[in-house]
Amino acid sequence: MASVEQVAAVGKVLVDPSVDLTQRFRALFTLKNLGVFASGAEAIEWISKAFTDDSALLKHELAYCLGQMQDGRAIHTLCAVLKDTQQEPMVRHEAGEALGAIGDPSVLDLLKAYSQDPVIEVAETCQLAVRRMEWLQSGGEKQLQDGSTDQNPYCSVDPAPPAPRKSVPELRTTLLDESLPLFERYRAMFALRNLGSEEAVLALGDGLKCSSALFRHEIGYVLGQIQHPAAVPALCAALECGGENPMVRHEAAEALGSIGKEDCLAMLQRYRADGERVVKESCEVALDMLEYENSEQFQYADGLTRLPG
Repeated sequence: MASVEQVAAVGKVLVDPSVDLTQRFRALFTLKNLGVFASGAEAIEWISKAFTDDSALLKHELAYCLGQMQDGRAIHTLCAVLKDTQQEPMVRHEAGEALGAIGDPSVLDLLKAYSQDPVIEVAETCQLAVRRMEWLQSGGEKQLQDGSTDQNPYCSVDPAPPAPRKSVPELRTTLLDESLPLFERYRAMFALRNLGSEEAVLALGDGLKCSSALFRHEIGYVLGQIQHPAAVPALCAALECGGENPMVRHEAAEALGSIGKEDCLAMLQRYRADGERVVKESCEVALDMLEYENSEQFQYADGLTRLPG
């Protein structure tokens, strides 16, 4: 268990804008990992302090980590970020998704209210979070234990549960049917993610052509989780498209960093000076992740988990 002083040493790296962004990301994931232990309150406090930063990418990742920690002590901060219309849409979206991941019924009315937000990515995120919480309240988690779905091999808290087991063509049809509720299409997405086959990956790649930027960004995220080389062409196409929503291009860049092949490296090097800041920073972080993948480090934040003291 880390001491308060040790957590603070990592927290100070996270909140220091003079520190290289890749090191701050490593600090963030170190705090996230520490948060599962008794030092969780201190870790959440330091992560919450960083929401004053000017990097939308970093703040979006702060919210993501708070959601994955599933600690109710983060709710106050996440609610404030969701309500703050001065925050970038991708940051507010991630705060809404994080509240859904924590799953505390006390925020259900807030999520319902922001399901009508004028920013479509925020509204759709809150709609998904409401559906996830209603699914939880209906005893949905028991359905995941009856063997009718493939289990999530990635230990992530997802914005929707996987759909019941079906063939890839059936799941692909649901995934791409824009007349269906987004929650049902997300369920098909995560079912395909859990399968992880080349056929499933190619079906997911087709989702990068759908109309919802939020949906496309989540496709990029799950392709990064799977790390299958068959996803590279679709992810490169998303990153290369200058007219694509920045949050989609950002997710494509990070997914390429996770896959870590030579052609991924070349693409990230090409866009590390992109004019869109969140894309540029995503490429920098992805290259750092790629360097980690090719190193002998035990985990991504290894350089910071060896805490002083």
